[in-house]
Amino acid sequence: MIRTEMTKSALQTARAAYQPKLPAALTGAVKAVEGAYTQSVADQQEIRARFPHTYGTPVITLEKSNEKKSTPPLHVGVILSGGQAPGGHNVIAGLFDGIKALHPDSRLYGFILGPGGLVAHQYRELTAEVIDEYRNTGGFDIIGSGRTKLEKPEQFDKGLEILKQLHVTALVIIGGDDSNTNACVLAEYYKQINAGVQVIGCPKTIDGDLKNEQIETSFGFDTACKVYSEVIGNIERDCNSARKYWHFIKLMGRSASHIALECALQTQPNVCIISEEVEARNLSLDEVVTQIATVVNQRALGGDNFGTVLIPEGLIEFIPAMKRLIAELNDFLVKHDAEFKMIRKSEQRAYVISKLTKDNSDLFASLPESVARQLTLDRDPHGNVQVSLIETEKLISEMVGKKLAKWKEEKIFQGKFAAQHHFFGYEGRCAAPSNYDADYCYSLGYTASCLIAAGKTGYMASVAHTTAPAEQWIAGGIPITMMMNMELRDGEMKPVIQKALVDLNGAPFKAFAAQRDAWALETSYLYPGPIQYFGPSQVCDMPTRTLQLEQGV
Repeated sequence: MIRTEMTKSALQTARAAYQPKLPAALTGAVKAVEGAYTQSVADQQEIRARFPHTYGTPVITLEKSNEKKSTPPLHVGVILSGGQAPGGHNVIAGLFDGIKALHPDSRLYGFILGPGGLVAHQYRELTAEVIDEYRNTGGFDIIGSGRTKLEKPEQFDKGLEILKQLHVTALVIIGGDDSNTNACVLAEYYKQINAGVQVIGCPKTIDGDLKNEQIETSFGFDTACKVYSEVIGNIERDCNSARKYWHFIKLMGRSASHIALECALQTQPNVCIISEEVEARNLSLDEVVTQIATVVNQRALGGDNFGTVLIPEGLIEFIPAMKRLIAELNDFLVKHDAEFKMIRKSEQRAYVISKLTKDNSDLFASLPESVARQLTLDRDPHGNVQVSLIETEKLISEMVGKKLAKWKEEKIFQGKFAAQHHFFGYEGRCAAPSNYDADYCYSLGYTASCLIAAGKTGYMASVAHTTAPAEQWIAGGIPITMMMNMELRDGEMKPVIQKALVDLNGAPFKAFAAQRDAWALETSYLYPGPIQYFGPSQVCDMPTRTLQLEQGV
């Protein structure tokens, strides 16, 4: 393949010159100060038993040092794991600059297409020339990413072969909760066999569900939410101009509703469904639909036959009745796969309805044909429903339309209803990082280099107090075992980092809940506009509303 010379947009050229801000503690000689010793968030005995060499280590805070210690050249490996998130390149740039500051002869190796690259011995050296092409850019294309799980000793041993060959003594894994769980398992294994390889994790996911008392946010969340909020604001402006459509917008976020909540706080839509609230209130699908239809009707009474509805990607899994239906479908279709495939497609729906328990049969029969088909035909290799493929926004809008048609016959609804559908997901994963994510990610990478210099392993890089100016941020490291609990995965209890769902008692949800009734009836749209990279700090460096509310700013 012929490669043409790389060209850059005006923004790429300008962003290449941006120097990310760092916490003051990282701008000179650094020392690692040990704090309190730790234990896992739950299941302490089980977690300790599985991680005897890395469990219970202390929290680390990085502080300025009066003396600069001599450090030999470091050979470090880096892996991008899982889905893309804005700022990954800056984590690598910060790591590179950090190890070079420790010794100019330090070297950085990137493993190609995620953890699989470590096992397959596929890598590239990341030199200054390579790094400089990717500073402050979106995406993971510097080395690519992948979803191979590092879980088995044979994988660890195979990876160790190339690490030894390259004289790599530290490996940084940039990923989400599952990837950092794997990083912790790898750290424990290498410590157990005295491999001489440290493992450090960095918190990445646009979903926002890798956070806790120690890690206040995952990188990429800020940028992704700003990208989605810009487009939602544009749709709201169009909505308020044309005044004839209801826009149903599904937002990425896997299980948690953090993205939907943050985007609601930034744009003030007429309706935003929070999956965690649906589950807590034990709402049925019909009750969710009725809630939206009621808002449509109330706005129509005021002459407004338009609006916006935000729907989190994982909603279906949080509706208790739908969860029960999916569980029975999974079980039934796995057991009767051959029989099911013998039935004509036109008759499969009736066949399933006749075989399910009454409640699940009634619910399945009430679903639109397209969704019923997705539930029975679009299944993963294990035979399970692929919930992420369900067009929830179309499911909800179609059911709202049917309910409004029934209400019109009953003289309850006299307005007009026409729906438009959108799904925002991949658009935000590789956007050029906001100033916040550019700074935060660079600081995370630099922090990782300091943890390596301090001889730490099984830690996640941490940068806290990020609603303050960057020089006041606090950098350090958190033992990954501190965030773990035992969960059932693939029929087996396994140690995993505890996911953070939306806290219904937290300040962000309470702020949303206090205003949503007014947003439902009034047209109170906010138009955030595109991410600003240049200009006043209060415009360019603003963190998410979620972080501001959580920290009382």
